[in-house]
Amino acid sequence: MQKIVLRFGLASGGILVAISAVMLPLCMRGGDYNEVIGYSSMVLSFLLVFFGVRSYRDTVAGGTIGFGKAFQVGILITLITCAMYVIAWEIAYFNFFPNFLDVYSAHVLAKMRSTGASEAAIRETAAKLADLAKHYTNPFYNSAITFMEVFPVGLIVTLVSAAILRRKPRPDAPASAVAAV
Repeated sequence: MQKIVLRFGLASGGILVAISAVMLPLCMRGGDYNEVIGYSSMVLSFLLVFFGVRSYRDTVAGGTIGFGKAFQVGILITLITCAMYVIAWEIAYFNFFPNFLDVYSAHVLAKMRSTGASEAAIRETAAKLADLAKHYTNPFYNSAITFMEVFPVGLIVTLVSAAILRRKPRPDAPASAVAAV
């Protein structure tokens, strides 16, 4: 299991980091579709969770796997992917994009103004963003927020993959194959 989890986790994390590295400078310029592009890249990279669980089922588990074991394999791949993403973001944020939150805040507030939001709502959002910026300089807080950005997507893909890929042993399977699961 360890080889499959590492291989697919590192590949998934590599894809997510590579796409993020290309997209981050573009997102810093502003745009209305940054969230769609970001979450689409997460889903794309987390598709390797599905293929990792399937690989485990077909090569290690003899073609059968329960939901629990499929979930275990998938969540381990997800955690490796998330760890790679968090490490890459920490390096990028603190070394290359320390003004990220300033640019993001300016974009959010400008968008609120252009859509006709009230001054009270703009002030409230500005205060929340300033509070976030204050906490975001702490690497542990920054890491936790970054982890929670990608983990829910990976968790959903893991749950769906485990549900789709679970397969009970055939009734005519030899007893040794059933015991291995």
